[in-house]
Amino acid sequence: MAKNMQINNNELKHDTLCVECKEPRWWKWVFIGLMATFSFTLLLMSLDAGNSGDEDFWQYPHAERIYNYYTTFGSDTTYRSVPEMNAYGMWFEVLGVAIIKTFNIDNYQKTRHLMNALMGAIAILFAGLFAKNCSRSWRTGAIVLILLFISPRFLGHSFNNPKDIPFATMFMVALYYIHKFILEYPNFSIKTSIKLALALALAVGIRAGGLLLYAYFVMYIACFYLFTNKPRDYFSKNNRKVLKRLLLHFSGIVVGAFLITILIWPYIMSNPIGNTIKAFTELSHYQVGIRQLFEGSLQWSDALPWYYTPKFILMTIPIAVIIGLILFIILIWKDKNNFINYFIVFFSFFFPIFWIIYTNANVYGGWRHSLFVYPPMVVAAGLGFNLAINWVSRKSTKITLINICTIIVLLLLLWNPIRHIVNNHPYQYVYFNEWVGGVSKAYGNYEMDYYYNSTREAAEWLLKNNDIAVDENSKIKVASWHPASVNYFLRNDTANFRTVFSRWHERGNNDWDYAIFTITGMMPEEIKNSAFPPKNTVYQIKVDDKPICIVLKRETKDDLLGFQLKNNKDYFSAIQHFKKALEIDTTNISISINLVECYFNTGKLDSAKLFIDKFLEYAPENETVNYFLAHFHNFSGETEKALKVLKKIRDYNNKFKAAYHLAFQIYAKQNDLKNAEKVMLELLNTDQLDEQSFNQLLSLYKAQGLDERGAYKKIYKKQINAFEKIGKRKEAQLYRDALKKI
Repeated sequence: MAKNMQINNNELKHDTLCVECKEPRWWKWVFIGLMATFSFTLLLMSLDAGNSGDEDFWQYPHAERIYNYYTTFGSDTTYRSVPEMNAYGMWFEVLGVAIIKTFNIDNYQKTRHLMNALMGAIAILFAGLFAKNCSRSWRTGAIVLILLFISPRFLGHSFNNPKDIPFATMFMVALYYIHKFILEYPNFSIKTSIKLALALALAVGIRAGGLLLYAYFVMYIACFYLFTNKPRDYFSKNNRKVLKRLLLHFSGIVVGAFLITILIWPYIMSNPIGNTIKAFTELSHYQVGIRQLFEGSLQWSDALPWYYTPKFILMTIPIAVIIGLILFIILIWKDKNNFINYFIVFFSFFFPIFWIIYTNANVYGGWRHSLFVYPPMVVAAGLGFNLAINWVSRKSTKITLINICTIIVLLLLLWNPIRHIVNNHPYQYVYFNEWVGGVSKAYGNYEMDYYYNSTREAAEWLLKNNDIAVDENSKIKVASWHPASVNYFLRNDTANFRTVFSRWHERGNNDWDYAIFTITGMMPEEIKNSAFPPKNTVYQIKVDDKPICIVLKRETKDDLLGFQLKNNKDYFSAIQHFKKALEIDTTNISISINLVECYFNTGKLDSAKLFIDKFLEYAPENETVNYFLAHFHNFSGETEKALKVLKKIRDYNNKFKAAYHLAFQIYAKQNDLKNAEKVMLELLNTDQLDEQSFNQLLSLYKAQGLDERGAYKKIYKKQINAFEKIGKRKEAQLYRDALKKI
């Protein structure tokens, strides 16, 4: 350990920051060979990738708008028309647009995917180099390369995720240069400072969460300084000189990084300080709720259990990485001289996960928003294996044998992810490890192809295998929940195809000839039912023999005709068409719902009940069918049964507003004002209070004896408390201001 600030810099690096490691020199060439192989393979594999769910609808169009802003020298400001995208910097995607426009590339998504894969390769490289610098061992770096490349989730996202992978890459690069900056202490180089400033700027320029790196930078330097000096020497004469030099470099790095970020992010450019804070705040308190399949039920992303992210990570990373992490935590205490390195690595991946849990952040899509923690996590796992090898080496002189055994053990531990990568290309990211029994056991309990990558294969299959005859004035209509992605792959055949939007549970209400649906968003009991997929499925895309996407061919349009007749209030004719359609597609929820609704409108409650019971056998948790069941009980005078069903609906889907309104009406009719108020306050606390709900509460408080002014004040106070609980401080303040005016 350094005794004072006059110690030789090389000695400082050796004694304080590195473990002594004896290894064959050929490990460096193994590292280089692996990196070259993995980079080439990753680029090649990305050519087969489908488009992620955000690429065609959000990311590429917005990148074009920002590209236009730069090419018109700021006169085209249409990028401001999509304020929900302003919280993201997009230099990486704008660079892609520039390349695509310059070379007039038609298949622009393939170009973007190649660029994305290159970023994934860079992340793997810098993770390996970071591990090598921490351990002074090329072997450790090579282990990290292997672990990170053979991580199906990370590998799969590297094909086509231009937000999370580039951010993870720049985060890893910045960590590498922060560590390198510390390694150079106290003789900081301008070259490293410039590279660090650029890495910080590019990280923040993708996602405002990169500001965390500034905090890391300060903390890691402070920890190193305190660790390598005795308290009495903190402000000695020699140390004051070093601190001045450190402050000079630090200031240059921070200011330079921020200036570069301003240049590459138009939204920040317009108000550098204010909009940077605003972008960071918006990402930290993302308000949109998306339903996610987790632990066998569809849950809202803004109400997921605290352990959602750590559990999803542990279920979907290779067991080898988990074992490496365990070894890391157990063995770092045997190498206290290298503690500062281990602290940097550990804190870099642990703190963001802790913060997500602590702040109850709104995350979804597995842990893709946390992908940036994975490279340093794998570095820790690699260091864990290296520490274990060193421990064994001290007890044996057979170094070569130990190295060979290391490779064999790693390959055995990685056999399952290797098998998955080979057998399920290009859907590598749909991976679950042995802990949860793989994809077969996770199916129907957790999200599979949540980024809709499989729509490419489905669309390309349809191009080659459609057999519906159309005349010259019509087109084959292809329905999908994700039409932007499907439309991209049909873009060169618009003379014969037209895409239309349709949700899975509304498919009978729309006009289509073929339909492409991923299983994302479907009720778990549907996809686990033996009747799934439907009989009119003509193509399935599978991972480990489980369908993640299906192509349907329409065999009748009686369901569509019935829907049109129902809307025209010709219920009796509609019923006949719905019955015909249901004979062909017995599991179509939209047909069942429409049929039940028609029976209600014609007063045939018993007939409605027959179909309600029949469909609930197939999908017992379906909110809409259960809602009709509650109506049936209410019409039949069985109000307690109705309220019980409505409570079940609210427990399963706390944003199903109709269940609150019906429960309120039942309680109000019973003059049970206490429970009526309770139901409306439940709705308010889910941020679902609409005009109808507001008026219901208003009338209730008046019925309790308040005048109109008092009723408004009481609702506003309740609204303020509800907004505070869910982190909507701006909305809470608006109601406070309104309350003062009453």
